[in-house]
Amino acid sequence: MHRHHKALTTSIAVLALSSTTVGTAAKRSAGNPAATEMIAEGPAMLWREPGDIASRNLYYGAGGKAHEPHGTFTFEKEDMEGSNPKFDVVDQDGVKWRVKMGDEARPETVASRLLWAVGYYANEDYFVPALHVQNLPHLHRGANLVSPDGTVPNVRLKRHLKDQKKIGMWSWSKDPFTGSREWYGLRVLMAVINNWDLKDSNNSIYQVRGDFPEQLYVVTDLGSSFGSPGLNWVSKGNLTAYTHSKMIGKVAPEFVDFNVPSPPKLNTFIDIPELKRRLSLCWLGHHIPLTDVKWMGHLLAQLSPDQIRDAFRAAGYSPQEVEAYSQVVERRIAELQKL
Repeated sequence: MHRHHKALTTSIAVLALSSTTVGTAAKRSAGNPAATEMIAEGPAMLWREPGDIASRNLYYGAGGKAHEPHGTFTFEKEDMEGSNPKFDVVDQDGVKWRVKMGDEARPETVASRLLWAVGYYANEDYFVPALHVQNLPHLHRGANLVSPDGTVPNVRLKRHLKDQKKIGMWSWSKDPFTGSREWYGLRVLMAVINNWDLKDSNNSIYQVRGDFPEQLYVVTDLGSSFGSPGLNWVSKGNLTAYTHSKMIGKVAPEFVDFNVPSPPKLNTFIDIPELKRRLSLCWLGHHIPLTDVKWMGHLLAQLSPDQIRDAFRAAGYSPQEVEAYSQVVERRIAELQKL
């Protein structure tokens, strides 16, 4: 069938996918004896029709106001994975949260809202300017980011949902959605926000339990957004880099090449294996069908100026930064519409 059709293109029959996802879960279990293998159930989902985009609340995002963090938080454990310091807490209602510290907290909060606004699945992320944690020990990573009084400033909290369990990761080049409008549209959206860190380990599959089980394919690490278009460890959420970067590289009659992700700069200190890996990701911004680029531009254009600014307000940016970032996003959306 032709790949340009409605949201059902993003729902793949369970029999066609189960072997792939079960295999991923099995590998995770083999590498971690404590992991619980879960059999994949239901269709695979990358995108769902968002309905009235203009009515979506981008200040609170996917979780809404009802799920925003509140009350007291108690330290549970430190997470040593990834490049940013993280640890888990439990709130007074028994809800688990993953706390991310550092320069990715703000851009990830914004990016999750923009993805959710146009129909992609996203974590329930919230930015907290000052987090007070009971029983917080000396952290192995990020201890220098903790205030003398024990307050952890400027963090992102990701809510753990009881009806969802991470069962593996997915690959951009080997997934059930390759060639679909929604798959290409997601790549366009990564270019709009300058998310250059598109390695497969930043993509997660969540098994949803319940009467209507499904597997959600999510880009879960969005912290390298709104900065430079390529690898730059000091340019995450960097307004100057984001403002001056060029999103579109080449426009052909039927395809568009974006500059995100771009190759690392020559003066970037990087080892050879990492350089090869980064270069291998550049294809994600290239040869995207013009019709799919326009589709994503049409979705994003339904966001009002206030909605876009709400997404940045939610991440604790100053009024001046909110306005400046929002203007860049609006300009980029306009570029898509002009194609």
